[in-house]
Amino acid sequence: MQDTLAAAVTVHLWSLSEDVIVEHDGENDQVVLKSRWGVDYVKRPCPAVQEALRRMELGPVSLANAAEQHVDLYAVMLPALSRLSHLVVRTLGVDDLRGPLLSVFPVAHDAPLALVWPPGQRPVQLPRHVVLTRLDSGLSLEAVGGRHMVVLHRPEAALVVAMLAWPVTPDKASASLPLPPQMTEGIIRYLAAAGMAAPVDDAEYGAEHGAEYGGAYGCE
Repeated sequence: MQDTLAAAVTVHLWSLSEDVIVEHDGENDQVVLKSRWGVDYVKRPCPAVQEALRRMELGPVSLANAAEQHVDLYAVMLPALSRLSHLVVRTLGVDDLRGPLLSVFPVAHDAPLALVWPPGQRPVQLPRHVVLTRLDSGLSLEAVGGRHMVVLHRPEAALVVAMLAWPVTPDKASASLPLPPQMTEGIIRYLAAAGMAAPVDDAEYGAEHGAEYGGAYGCE
């Protein structure tokens, strides 16, 4: 099993919340999305965006697979999806056929999610007042006043979250856990983006661990 994990490659997947209904309004050349938040419109969408939204309604997909090869994902897909952040679920998957590691669900209308790169020597920790709930699909994490809910689908993700009960640097977490480093790093990136891996106060951590860390978050 360890060999399988070591060879696993993480993948970034996108989908729409389960309550979202996607309709194509050909008469007005727009895509209509109906959800608990009301009705959203994507006017004059290019074929790549239409196809991506159609596939995302069915379940998590890779944007690279949902769009035509010649489409510039950053120029075409991401701007359209950023305006629908309150409808979009982000999932970190693994190509080992054992299911995704975790998913980040929007729980507010204003819920942008930008993956961040926590510096390896910068300590992070679960924020205070995070509520952990057992679900049929795994465990959920929600912070009071937060804009996202994180669902942990696999034990590997739960192991990383358990490390964050105390201040720990991403480098130390990767070295301590029996997981591929890229898996641990990916999980921490999603947790940080969702507000579930918060930077620890420099003075507080430095008093206990010395000057073995530094830097600030950088966005992708």
